[in-house]
Amino acid sequence: MKNVYHEKCQVVVVGAGHAGCEAALACARMGLETIIFTVSVDSIALMPCNPNIGGSSKGHLVREVDALGGEMGKNIDRTFIQSKMLNVSKGPAVHSLRAQADKAEYSRSMRRVLENTDHLSIVQAEVAEILAEDGVVKGVKTTSGAVYESEAVVLCTGTYLRARCIYGDISNYTGPNGLQAATHLTDSLKSLGIQMYRFKTGTPARIDKRSVDFSKMQEQFGDERIVPFSFTTDPEEIQKPQISCWLTYTNEETHKIIRDNLDRSPLYSGMIEGTGPRYCPSIEDKVVRFADKNRHQVFIEPEGLYTNEMYVGGMSSSLPEDVQHAMYSSVAGLEHVKIVRNAYAIEYDCIDARQLYPSLEFRKIHGLFSGGQFNGSSGYEEAAAQGLIAGINAGRSVLKKEPLVLDRSQAYIGVLIDDLVTKENREPYRMMTSRAEYRLLLRQDNADLRLTKIGYEIGLISEERYQGLLEKERQIEKEIQRVEKVFLGTSDEVQELLSEYESTPLNSGISLAELIKRPELSYEIVASLDPKRPELLRGVAEQVNIRLKYDGYIQRQKKQVEQFKKLENKKLPEGLDYDEVPSLRTEARQKLKAVHPISIGQASRISGVSPADISVLLVWLEQKRSS
Repeated sequence: MKNVYHEKCQVVVVGAGHAGCEAALACARMGLETIIFTVSVDSIALMPCNPNIGGSSKGHLVREVDALGGEMGKNIDRTFIQSKMLNVSKGPAVHSLRAQADKAEYSRSMRRVLENTDHLSIVQAEVAEILAEDGVVKGVKTTSGAVYESEAVVLCTGTYLRARCIYGDISNYTGPNGLQAATHLTDSLKSLGIQMYRFKTGTPARIDKRSVDFSKMQEQFGDERIVPFSFTTDPEEIQKPQISCWLTYTNEETHKIIRDNLDRSPLYSGMIEGTGPRYCPSIEDKVVRFADKNRHQVFIEPEGLYTNEMYVGGMSSSLPEDVQHAMYSSVAGLEHVKIVRNAYAIEYDCIDARQLYPSLEFRKIHGLFSGGQFNGSSGYEEAAAQGLIAGINAGRSVLKKEPLVLDRSQAYIGVLIDDLVTKENREPYRMMTSRAEYRLLLRQDNADLRLTKIGYEIGLISEERYQGLLEKERQIEKEIQRVEKVFLGTSDEVQELLSEYESTPLNSGISLAELIKRPELSYEIVASLDPKRPELLRGVAEQVNIRLKYDGYIQRQKKQVEQFKKLENKKLPEGLDYDEVPSLRTEARQKLKAVHPISIGQASRISGVSPADISVLLVWLEQKRSS
């Protein structure tokens, strides 16, 4: 036998994208010797598609990652070039932060964090094989034959497994941005009995800023007052001049060019076999599916401070090169556009995530965990959230501790993972606020109050940060109690303020809390009527305002959560044989066997399992307990 390199560690992370970075940092920060593998050290935390972090519902995920002790929020705070709070005209449940990143600096900054984290080593190599014996992971082997023994392995391969980039009839077996694909690992996973899918995503062209006529576009500014992603970032330290984005639109000419060349699109010719994301369609897909629309939004976004490359948001495509040039140059402001990088679609291997426990560990292989786009999701934020949980649970597996499982009432992360491991996803999964039943409780502004204690117990949150959280909680409760006891009369000052905000005048005295609850008023607006108000941090004042204004709705949702918890706490036996449960419908039996839910609650969310089937299971469980 030839000599090969051999090394031992506690955790191996395969892939250094947004999922892999969070997984590796979590394990290393828990004190475990961790090695992270990447096909290229230059691609750590790469943004191969849109140059931004956050957005509707995704901003919630980033805040939750930060609250648990992850890195994405801190990293975007260090490297953003424009920041904007979305949906501010709506209620706080759907407010979401979104920031444009300096793409290259985001990657460099995350790499610096990884390189300077104790217990963490970076290795540039392609992992070709998962080593396992008797259903237990033992480590990995690289294409060079080197063996790395470990007690846990986290797969965060993103869009690299057998990746193929396509536009027109051009097909290259590379990963995103022309980087090396990982071609060997799929066969190893299949040999372990893991079921694989083939998914597709796409990206638009990158264009030269100097060839864009911005006078024909609408300028999009960032917020005047920047709100950070991380609860640890001082808002004052990140206020800075911001770079503009720009809005333009496709038109009938654009759509005609696309329709006339659909036969040359690999999406429609059958050349692409993978399933694409429904909520992030290519421009040719949009033109076909929304034939009644005569225009679509196109966002021109800078890729960084020190590059002229700009991202053409809303126009991802896999059309041939000549069609791309004609299509893009038909858009207002892009008449003389120069394309730096062509748009392309990318196909890649991923898994059916129903093969995972809610801890993100494979059911068939103890110690093998999985996170990110490899689990059939889309998006940097969804990847980071899964990577963090997979990393935490890989670490806890090594430490012989119970896994962390967040449920749907605790976090958007809980909704994301539950959807992935419970429901059949035949296309890349995208997080949306509408997927979260308890979104009034799962706001981005209270992610720290919901999750930082958990992060502290795991070992990812410092004592200082935890004590700061306890003090914040104390101040919120104290201030709510105070304003409930402050009573106002019908003085001229009170009536004038109410008149200014077109609020109904008072006929008798009222508590300050009741005034704050009025839709047109707020904790901030009534400050002039409250001379004894203490100086509070912005985050504390924000929570006081939301808790008072939405108290009735919050209490109602908390009661709904109590009912949800009852079903979640009814656990189903491991390895339950559903053929033994009489009266289950055939479809329900098949679906339950495919997912193996851990609770009645999870079983109730499986498509094809009816309320009647759940009643059958509940009766059967009760009979088993009493027998």
